[in-house]
Amino acid sequence: MAFHVEGLVAIVVFYLAILAVGIWAAWKTKNTGSEGDRSEAIIVGGRDIGLLVGGFTMTATWVGGGYINGTAEAVYVPGYGLAWAQAPIGYSLSLILGGLFFAKPMRSKGYVTMLDPFQQIYGKRMGGLLFIPALMGEMFWAAAIFSALGATISVIIDINVNISVIISALIATMYTLVGGLYSVAYTDVVQLFCIFLGLWISVPFAMSHPAVTDIGLTAVHPVHQAPWLGSINSLDIYTWLDNFLLLTLGGIPWQAYFQRVLSSSSATYAQVLSFLAAFGCFVMALPAVLIGAIGASTAWNETAYGFPDPMTKKEADMILPIVLQYLCPVYISFFGLGAVSAAVMSSADSSILSASSMFARNIYQLSFRQNASDKEIVWVMRITVFLFGAAATAMALLASSVYGLWYLSSDLVYIIIFPQLLCVLFIKGTNTYGAIAGYLFGLVLRITGGEPYLYLQPLIYYPGCYPDENNIYTQRFPFKTLAMLTSFFTNIIVSYLAKYLFESGTLPPKLDFLDAVVARYSREHMDKATLVKSDNIVLNELAPVNPRHSLTLSTTFINKEAFNYVDSSPELSNTEDN
Repeated sequence: MAFHVEGLVAIVVFYLAILAVGIWAAWKTKNTGSEGDRSEAIIVGGRDIGLLVGGFTMTATWVGGGYINGTAEAVYVPGYGLAWAQAPIGYSLSLILGGLFFAKPMRSKGYVTMLDPFQQIYGKRMGGLLFIPALMGEMFWAAAIFSALGATISVIIDINVNISVIISALIATMYTLVGGLYSVAYTDVVQLFCIFLGLWISVPFAMSHPAVTDIGLTAVHPVHQAPWLGSINSLDIYTWLDNFLLLTLGGIPWQAYFQRVLSSSSATYAQVLSFLAAFGCFVMALPAVLIGAIGASTAWNETAYGFPDPMTKKEADMILPIVLQYLCPVYISFFGLGAVSAAVMSSADSSILSASSMFARNIYQLSFRQNASDKEIVWVMRITVFLFGAAATAMALLASSVYGLWYLSSDLVYIIIFPQLLCVLFIKGTNTYGAIAGYLFGLVLRITGGEPYLYLQPLIYYPGCYPDENNIYTQRFPFKTLAMLTSFFTNIIVSYLAKYLFESGTLPPKLDFLDAVVARYSREHMDKATLVKSDNIVLNELAPVNPRHSLTLSTTFINKEAFNYVDSSPELSNTEDN
């Protein structure tokens, strides 16, 4: 395939426009607020992100290259089809649930990152442990979408994959480095507009190509392949449910989501943003579904693509750029390519910023350098943005199973972080002992379940498991959800058992080496300065921690306070006014 100058020009124009917006947003950040809260301006945008920009940036974070390409691929692949395209519904429900139950308690307490409540209740050790799966999820996700971008660009304009990955990563890292959340948010507005316009413009051209059969006919009748509506085999129902719950519940505990929640000007705004993003995610999936259906309705031997079809050539994951390339006019395919590139960067920049925010705030500042100045934190964030961006780029270029690594790490977010988040926000009496036990049980159950993407054989063979074409056993049993529920109930049971043993005197106080029960009243755990010890940081960022030794086993099990926060509290009002 020949090198396309026009395509390269189109990509350069898209990238320059996005870079210009990112630099402008960085200038806006520099001129917003006092110099003393610069780190907070970078992490949560000074907590003044409005509904319009907030809705766009939260939607664009989910509507990335993986979301669009993956949805089109699921609809196209014979035997799967629309029935297995779970991301649009799953992520939309995830955002709705996040808005209903998680956005308000997190924003009302004025946290800065998703890990703050864990360090506040469970201590800095547990915060460090939970940082590991959170970081893995963000980094492998960024690497996976950089890898997808390189392959997408190479399909249409035939330039070296490595060059396209490196340039894309440099641009995304550059504006994130200088502008933080403001740059990410405002570039998301441009990127989401490009995605919407680029894909919707491509659909009618692709649909009207002579080689494309009416998608209404191919939805229910086999023409070139199995109907693209797809079906769910009775043997695969539990696998389908397991994956759907992973998307719906596992899509909540991500720093990229809570970064937007915590940047809202109020808790109510945070909820509204979640609902707007849920609607946006669903709408933005429609052109990807149509493109997948078009791919399934095309006689590829009648196009320049030739014979055999993309599925036979093992290029099903690239069906979206292939449709743009071979079924659309040249100028339309280049515009659509720009849309896909924008989609990738809108997710990659969010992941890099999220990982950097958690490291600078929860690892560097709260665990090692409580007295660090605001300027020092800003520089740590800039360095880690660069390092994490470089690491994601290196993995995209070098790792042969980036998607497998991301798949496993996203499972860990669902199995480990989600139940911990439930406990720390809504279950009274859980402590560090329960959190560690739940973490370990969930981790062990997930790893022993195996992972075909990484050629990892299971150690536990659940009912219904079968060998695939590589002789790696695949589980049909919903073992991921089982591991998540085990982690959740283990946290509660071990926490209350430890509480009973120490408070009843069965175990002496000196054995409470984590200071999680009888030593909970100590200054380290009572004083919110445990998390905030610098005069440069507003002390009302975190609500006071009540001493846990005053709780008894007869106290109410559910943390009802999590549902009763009001936005009019003096501390919250002061935070929002800043």
